[in-house]
Amino acid sequence: MRHIAWSLLLLSAIIALPSCVAKKKYVELQNSQERMRLTYEETKARLDECLAASRNYQDELRRRDQEIGARTSEIEAKNRMIQQLETQVENLQRTNTSLLDRMADLSVISKEGAESIKKSLESINAQTKYIQELTSSIQARDSLNLALVMNLKRSLADVNDSDIQVEVRGSVVYISIADKLLFRSGSSDISPRAEVVLGKVARIINDYKDFEVMVEGHTDNVPINTACIADNWDLSVRRATAVTRMLQSKYNVAPERLTAAGRSEFIPKASNSTADGRSINRRTEIVLKPKLDQFFKLLETPAGGGR
Repeated sequence: MRHIAWSLLLLSAIIALPSCVAKKKYVELQNSQERMRLTYEETKARLDECLAASRNYQDELRRRDQEIGARTSEIEAKNRMIQQLETQVENLQRTNTSLLDRMADLSVISKEGAESIKKSLESINAQTKYIQELTSSIQARDSLNLALVMNLKRSLADVNDSDIQVEVRGSVVYISIADKLLFRSGSSDISPRAEVVLGKVARIINDYKDFEVMVEGHTDNVPINTACIADNWDLSVRRATAVTRMLQSKYNVAPERLTAAGRSEFIPKASNSTADGRSINRRTEIVLKPKLDQFFKLLETPAGGGR
């Protein structure tokens, strides 16, 4: 009897064994499939991140190329101007040499003629000095603007490029800050986040004391009329004044260097027909203008003296 019981028990184990093995393999396949699914999702997420980063890099490269192209065109124009001035200097020097040769034989030149030649030489020397000083001033101004732009971009490197832009237009440096970074919609109260950005700008402004600072408020063309704000003119002036007041009171920018101006909706950077365009137009621009008194005095002084 005991032998029969053991035989039955052994037979049951043999029958159950394939079922256990099959179930174990099924569980292993399920686990393997889950690991593969997780790996696929993780790989897909990384691929999406890489594609997004690639698009951002391509956009940044295109923007940088545009900046470089604009700056290159400006430098080429300045170089052409300098070349023209240098040509004028060479022509004046040749005239000077010719006059000196004529003066070598004073025996055939009257006293009045010699005096006229002397005055001509003095005038030529004055013009030559004027052109050299003007060329030097233009180069100094451009170098100063370039150094200022580089320092501003370095200071603002951690700020989103779409919210703040630094560029040179002509002889003036513009810092354009999106209103969504500075103010709430329809308000002239500066946000705490904006104070950090203005603090970085103010540190650079205080390092370049020979620059005058104009703060310009700009709006889109959507009308506004509230209990506190009459229209877009009023809003743009209030925002410019708020930024100017903070630069003076909190960051110690000398008030005699500051000017606040409201430009309303009339100098847009983009079309107001789209939401994106209106967002670009709602901005505050801090305009840095070099004083370079000597440069402007040269422009006002007639070549040849007139003194």
